[in-house]
Order: sequence, then C-alpha cells, then structure tokens
Amino acid sequence: MITSTLKILSEADKEACELVKVSEEELTVDKKRLFIESYGCQMNFSDSEIVAAVMRNADFATTSSEDNADVIFLNTCAIRDNAEQKVRNRLQYLNNLKKKRPGLIIGVLGCMAERLKTKLLDEEKMVDIVAGPDSYRDLPRLVEEAETGQKAVNVFLSREETYADISPIRLNSNGITAYISIMRGCDNMCSFCVVPYTRGRERSRDPFSIVEEARLLFADGYKEVTLLGQNVDSYKWKNETEKSAEPAQMVNFAQLLEMVALIHPDLRVRFSTSHPKDITDDVLWTMKKYENICNYIHFPAQSGNSRVLKVMNRTYDREWYIQKIDRIREILGEDCGISTDMITGFCTETEEEHQDTLSLMEYVKYDYAYMFAYSERPGTPAAKKLKDDVPEEVKKRRLQEVIALQRQHSSERNELALGKIQKVLVEGPSKRSDADLCGRNDQNKVVIFPREHYKKGDYVYVLVTECSSATLIGKAVEAVPA
Repeated sequence: MITSTLKILSEADKEACELVKVSEEELTVDKKRLFIESYGCQMNFSDSEIVAAVMRNADFATTSSEDNADVIFLNTCAIRDNAEQKVRNRLQYLNNLKKKRPGLIIGVLGCMAERLKTKLLDEEKMVDIVAGPDSYRDLPRLVEEAETGQKAVNVFLSREETYADISPIRLNSNGITAYISIMRGCDNMCSFCVVPYTRGRERSRDPFSIVEEARLLFADGYKEVTLLGQNVDSYKWKNETEKSAEPAQMVNFAQLLEMVALIHPDLRVRFSTSHPKDITDDVLWTMKKYENICNYIHFPAQSGNSRVLKVMNRTYDREWYIQKIDRIREILGEDCGISTDMITGFCTETEEEHQDTLSLMEYVKYDYAYMFAYSERPGTPAAKKLKDDVPEEVKKRRLQEVIALQRQHSSERNELALGKIQKVLVEGPSKRSDADLCGRNDQNKVVIFPREHYKKGDYVYVLVTECSSATLIGKAVEAVPA
C-alpha cells in the first residue's frame, strides 16, 4: 500500500512561504512524480488531498522535493496580497529550476489561479497550467496538454461540483485527525472577501457520502474529523429525485452533525467555519447532546463596530453578534471555546470604531483569534467602491493592540483550566521533546504531558498544572474522579 503525507515546513521556510504544506515521498517506482505545495487555509489543504487522489489515478506518485518532480502544483491562497506575493516569489525560483529542466511542468491551482486566470499564462508567462478549485478532475488532461508544449487552463466555476465521489488521499501526517469537505463556495459576499469569486456559489455535498467518508476514516484508525465549509451553518442538502412519490429529503447542518456523531462515541467531530448570521440553536443543542462533538466554535466577528460591519456587508450588527455569543454561553456553558477573525483598519474605520473592536474582545474573551490588518483584494466590492483610507502605520498599530489584548485573553482563558482534568486526544510527540506527548482538548487547546505508557490516538485524562497563552501543561491521571 502506498502512503502519503504532508509535513509542516521549518520555521525558516515558513518565513519564506507563510502557511505551507508539501507532499512527502511515496515509496514507489516507475511512476511520474508530483510535488504539491499548499498555501493558506484548511480548505486548501483538503483540496490538495483531492488533487493527490485524482493524480494517483493518472499514475502519478508524490515526492517531497521539487528537484525530483515531473509536475509541480502550487495550491494557492488569494485572501491577502502578502500570500500572493509569496507565491510569485516561489514561482520565480521554480522558473529558474525549469530553465535547467525544460520538461518540468508547473501549475498554479486554487484561489490565486481563479483570480488571475490567464494573466499567469499570457502576461507573466510563469506557469504551464492554471486550474481553479472546481477543475481538479481535469488535471490529468491539463498535464497532458502542457506536456505537448501548450499552455493549459480550466477556471470554470461549477454550481454542482463537490468531489463527493473522490476518496481523498490523506495528506495528514499524524493519522489521527482528518478534514472532510462538506460544501464548497460561499454566498455571503462580504465586501472585503475574494472567496465568492474564486470558489463560486455555495453547494452542499450529499450527507451519506460525508458519513461514509467519516466511517471509513474511523475504521482506518482516525479519531477526529473536522467538517469543512466556508460557512458550514448554511449547509443544506435536498434529495430531489425526479418522478418520486416520496417527499424530498432535507438535511441541515445540525442534522448532519448528529449523523456524523452517531458513527461512534470515540470519533471526535469538529467543524469550521461558522457565520454568525446562520448558526442556529439546533446546532448548539446538538453539540450539547453529543459528548464527542467538540465544545468549540470558530465564530468570526471581523469587527466590533456596527457601522463597519455594515460596510463589510456582514449582515449582522454588534448587538446581534453579542446575542449569539450569549446564546452559545447559555447553552454550552462558559467553558465552550470560541475563536474569531478580526480585521483592523478596514476602509473608513475610525479610532473610536477600533475601540469598539477592543471592547467586543473584552466582552467575549476569545480563546484564540486570527488577526489581520486590512489588505485590499482586487475585484472585491470594497476595492471597487471603497477607499482604502486608513494609513498603513495606523492599521499596524491597531493590529498590535488587538494582538496584545488577545494574548492577554488567551492566557486568562487557559488559566481557567488550571487544576482541572482535560480529556486529550493524543496526536503525537511534543515538538520540544519526545519524552512528552501533545494533543488537544475539547476546546481545541494544545495540551502537553509526559509520555509514560500512552501513545498516539489514545484518549488521556490530563490534570492541568501549568499554562501559557498558547499551551496547557499537565500530567496524566488514570481516570476522572467520580
């Protein structure tokens, strides 16, 4: 059996390429070699698993080195300008490699490919293949076309494609956790975001293929699945069979969560991402009902000011968001982990409105946050209609204030775990010492404890004795006291 994984690059590589994962070496002979480098979000990493499966069916095997590759794919992110610039720099290096090996095929996949389309082929002449997120089935044909010396492109956005029938090749090195894509695209049209233009409209994958994929993962030894979508709360599948006397079957996200949770109590279930306008009490009550649905929600706010939220077209205001936070706490308790996304320096944001973001953070006290200074993306409504008028130095200063406050809140939230017992799913050895194991608790927090006789894939009860803003540290106990 051929196995394949992704690995995180070194810290030096991360500085050069930001969030990047690359394919590892497959033990095989007499196959063409494919090198995949994935940038950005969990959805991109999940898509790379689909790409690997498609290309394996075309008789390719992955390699961990671009020097050994016949084909190189960069699966790209377009969410920020900085991410695109990193890819452009990487392409310049790969083009120098191509001068030494003219037969090398270079392809750009994903959101950056969809956004720039033929510009990468015709104007900048940096790549041989450009393929958008809905055209991965077509990659073998595109490679064949490129091998003849032609430039190959497919950036068609589909209203139906979900890749439901493709079994992803797990590019996840720990063998314990896996992503399952449950839907594609986004209909939310936030004014700052390129996703609706690079990934198309929302469409939900049928629930039975999702449950089967999760069941097979559990049978293969995986202990945790993360259900992925740009907005999982808008998941909605309807079985509309022609000429059927039976009423159409409907499945919403709360029902899908329950279906996956029922596979086995030892299979943990996570999900990402939730949109504040769409999360329902049914989802929260389902989380409360099943112990194996993790008590953690990624709940992006983007701003704490109602006027800015309106300019962002987030379709909710500060009060609505706070009501949703209150409801989460009411149903799931104060221990529920909540993380967020925050953008500083969005178009027209004033100093007082920035203070509203800080005060929202004080109200919620997030466990974790992804925090960014606003980066204008070409083609978005904000780029077309709004002036990027907050000076860069102001954006960065506000960002540092947000980061500092979040670091304080992360520490405060982690301190609540001191002296308490956490159920931890072991994912592998600690990065700092093989004598320690590392895993995550229900709230998605990293927990480190001495290895003893425990191993990867075990559920271990850990008494927390120390913490930092990022990590819980403790020691294993045999069982939770009655």
